[in-house]
Amino acid sequence: MKTAFLFPGQGAQHVGMGRDLYEAFPAAKSIFDQAEAVTHLPLQKLCFQGPEDQLARTDMSQPAIFTVSAALLSCLSELLSPAAQAAIAPAYLAGLSLGEYTALYAAGAVDLATALGLVTRRGQAMQAAATAVPSGMVSILGLDEAKAAELAQAAAEGQVLVCANFNAPGQIVLSGAIEACHRAQALAKDFGATGAVPLKVAGAFHSPLMQPAAEELAEALDQAELAAPNRPVVANVDAACYGPGREVAGKLLAQLVSPVRWQQSMEFLLAQGVQRFYEIGPGRVLAGLMKRIQRQAEVACINSVEALEKLSASL
Repeated sequence: MKTAFLFPGQGAQHVGMGRDLYEAFPAAKSIFDQAEAVTHLPLQKLCFQGPEDQLARTDMSQPAIFTVSAALLSCLSELLSPAAQAAIAPAYLAGLSLGEYTALYAAGAVDLATALGLVTRRGQAMQAAATAVPSGMVSILGLDEAKAAELAQAAAEGQVLVCANFNAPGQIVLSGAIEACHRAQALAKDFGATGAVPLKVAGAFHSPLMQPAAEELAEALDQAELAAPNRPVVANVDAACYGPGREVAGKLLAQLVSPVRWQQSMEFLLAQGVQRFYEIGPGRVLAGLMKRIQRQAEVACINSVEALEKLSASL
C-alpha cells in the first residue's frame, strides 16, 4: 500500500500542542531545544502555555507548527522499530503552505537548523507584509474554480483579490485587500456560493500583496543550503514533484505569491496510487480536507503521544 506523509500549515496551532511529546520523548525535547536555540523564540512556552493570541501570530505560529511537526517525526524514529518505519515509509510527501517546508525537511532537502531559519524568516516577512497593507482572506464555499475567479474579479473593483487556496471541492479561499474581501463576502451568494467565511489571518497570503515578503525570503533562500529531496515532494504551486535542488528555492518563493493547489496535489497523489495518508503535525485540518477530496482514502492523524502509541501498536 503506497503511503504519503502530509504536514499542516498555519491555522493548525493550538495551545498545549507538543507538550506531551516533550515530556515523553527525549527526541522531541531535543527538537524543541534546538528550535529555541536557532529561532531565539520562546517556543516551548508559546506551544505549551500560550497565550493563544501570541501563538496565532504569523511570525510565531509558523516556527511553532514546524517544530511540533518535526518533533513528531523524531518521535516516529525513536518509537518505531526499523521494520515498522519501513512499513509506513512514505512514497510521497506534501505540506500545506508552511507544511511544505516540513515535507522538504522530512525528505532531506534541508536540515533542521536551515528549515527553522527559513520558516522563522518567512513568518516574520509575511507578518510585516500583512501589517503594511490592510488585507485578509475569505473562504468561499460551494463554488468551482471558474465561478470563484468570477467572484474575485467582480469584488476586486481595482484592488487586489485573487484565488489563493484551492483546498477541496467547494472550498476556495480568496485573498486580497480587506475591502475587496468584504465585497466578496457580500456578493458570494449572488454567484451561487453556499457561504463565505472570513479567515482569522494577518493578511492576504498567497497573493501579490506578499511580494515584499517574497523579496525578503529570496535573500534567505539564496543563502540556504538546499538539496534535491530524497523522496518525491509535491509542491503547492503546480501539484508536481520537486526536481533539482535549486528548484526548491524557486518553488518556495513562488508559493508566497501564488495559489496553493492542495486539492490538485492530493488528486495527483491519489492518481499515483497512494491509498494511505498520515497527517503529521498539530490538528487534523488535512484529514478533513482529504475526506472532501476522496472519502474512501485512509487517513490517520499523528498529532500526540496517544496517536503515536496507537500507530506503533498497529504495526
